[in-house]
Amino acid sequence: MGSPLVLLDVDGVLNPFERPHRGYRRHRCSPNGVAFRLWLNAAHGRMLLDLAEAAGAELAWASYWCDNANEWIAPRVGLPRLPFVPIPQFPGVEEGRTLGAWKARHVASWTEGRPFVWFEDEPDATECVAAEPGIGDHLLVSIDPLAGLTEEHIRTAADWLAARP
Repeated sequence: MGSPLVLLDVDGVLNPFERPHRGYRRHRCSPNGVAFRLWLNAAHGRMLLDLAEAAGAELAWASYWCDNANEWIAPRVGLPRLPFVPIPQFPGVEEGRTLGAWKARHVASWTEGRPFVWFEDEPDATECVAAEPGIGDHLLVSIDPLAGLTEEHIRTAADWLAARP
């Protein structure tokens, strides 16, 4: 078992789906040639770096943005280049699998039994990741995709990481 991981989703977590509260700025980007408008908060980078440092944890992307998050998201929120879970695009309906189950499968495989905190907005991700074989000790911090990541979410993760043996 290695050091704990702090996994970050982008859309709905760092990029809320509705116009967010104070501290966010609008950004334009075009990963893979597709134009997007993002709401990002530069304070998130420092909060996440402080969380990881205090816990001796490694930050990583767990988002469909994959490595694109390093180009389009990280510099705008003050994060360095991070490793990422290689999550392929959801293929659509797959024998009852949901979006949360699809992501959970890839997250579980990539974490290789390491403990982790996952900031995620998919409503079924908690039970889906817990059902994956070989999953390590984890906390899924459920984010309201309309509001995005808050200081309360960071405190919840910090408390869980601090309580680990």
